[in-house]
Amino acid sequence: MKAHEYQAKELVAQYGIPVPRGAVATTGDEAEKIANDLGGNVVVKAQIHAGGRGNAGGIKVVASGGEAKEFASSILGKNLVTHQTGPEGVLVQQVLVEEPADITKELYVGIVIDGGTRSAVVIASEAGGVEIEEVASTDPSKILREPIDPILGFQPFQGRRLAYAMNLAPELIRPVSDLMVNLYRLFHEKDCTLAEINPLVVTGENKILAVDAKLNFDDDAAFRQKEIQTLRDITQEDELEAEAADAGISYVRLDGDVGCLVNGAGLAMATMDIIQTVGASPANFLDVGGGADDDKVKLAFGIILSDPKVNRVLVNIFGGILRCDVVARGVVAACQERGVSPTIVSRMLGTNAEEGRTILKESGLPVFQVETLTEAANALKGEITS
Repeated sequence: MKAHEYQAKELVAQYGIPVPRGAVATTGDEAEKIANDLGGNVVVKAQIHAGGRGNAGGIKVVASGGEAKEFASSILGKNLVTHQTGPEGVLVQQVLVEEPADITKELYVGIVIDGGTRSAVVIASEAGGVEIEEVASTDPSKILREPIDPILGFQPFQGRRLAYAMNLAPELIRPVSDLMVNLYRLFHEKDCTLAEINPLVVTGENKILAVDAKLNFDDDAAFRQKEIQTLRDITQEDELEAEAADAGISYVRLDGDVGCLVNGAGLAMATMDIIQTVGASPANFLDVGGGADDDKVKLAFGIILSDPKVNRVLVNIFGGILRCDVVARGVVAACQERGVSPTIVSRMLGTNAEEGRTILKESGLPVFQVETLTEAANALKGEITS
């Protein structure tokens, strides 16, 4: 789950990290009032779950409340397209209006989960204000890393080591080190998968200030983060992904046209690989799970069919706890409910596989029944070239 910038700033401020004064507006009039309260000269920022807002025209420095109203009104209710949103963009429903910062230097501080070290790691750089991936590509020497012992946590000496390596003035070493310690406390206590401040700026008064903040949270920890769940903005999520998540289905929407209904994450990945080998592209990752019943399979297949790009579906099931006949009944029920007959390539092995094949055969749906992934690939390839 992602938080908006204003929500992330409210959280980091609770952990002693300084942020600019500001407030959220949902109308141009509200933006004008907030701007006037802050002295008129403010920054107005579109609030969406995507980066690249500045380059896309979603952030503007204005000199008066009237200008704040004009700009806010021009983007509220519109879709903002950035390099992270795709061509359709994301709807702007609120803007953050805050005081500008007197910036003399921009830094980067972030914490992520590193699969290589199986721990959280602090990433810092004296080259803030741009995408950290760009810095890593153009000048990797400026990327500093400090793995965190999961038992001991992030230690102050590690923060000081990073701060010195960022070539900061001596009087900023402790404030930046303390900020990293506090950011890790937030990361750990709120079950984050990402905590990022970019840029962390040094002001003209030689103070540090978090001008932007980004927080992502571990969905698997939602049960113990009830307060964090109230920050969820479902309007910023893909509609089908949100529906699947609420039903406990692992689903990620992709750009292809071949839908995938699979049980097991590993098998789902292999299924997408097979689709790629025949020159097609998967429309989704979907792991329906081992404990699904007829209704859950029907919902999952319905979600696949709701993607207008999908023109055929590969059903790849290895029956175990999830029986093949359960999958087949769910698939048929979804098609009957929607009144559609998509082309289906079906590979069913394991528990009640023969029963599942029979159900699909007698359904009247256009189903190609196969037994191997190679046969599944050939069936898809035949569909592509026919």
